[in-house]
Amino acid sequence: MRPRRPRRRSRLPTSRRRSEVSFERLLALLGLGERGGRVVIGVDGTRAVLQRGDCAVVVLASDASPRAKDKVVALAAGKGVVVIPGPTADELGARLGRPPVHVVAVRDRALAAGLLAAHTARDGT
Repeated sequence: MRPRRPRRRSRLPTSRRRSEVSFERLLALLGLGERGGRVVIGVDGTRAVLQRGDCAVVVLASDASPRAKDKVVALAAGKGVVVIPGPTADELGARLGRPPVHVVAVRDRALAAGLLAAHTARDGT
């Protein structure tokens, strides 16, 4: 019987590993929501859902344009909807099978709860 090799630990700091895992979880949940028709993609669609009051959470790309941020963040704050900072627009678009996506609105409350849990796990709050 061969002796067991010690497990190799990741060389990344714990906080960085945690953020990568939670971004992956966030992207996986968004992909699941997109396949189930529970998310709305894009600035115009997100604004429409926010105005109707049918939005639980908004995910904003980390590199979203200032105009997109202004339009969505102000409306979300007025409606009392949480805005979660997400990965880059390219990463969001790649996971959702689209070109770069700056904003995603989540309509499903259970999915929103999962996204908020992934967000708090990443931030440690």
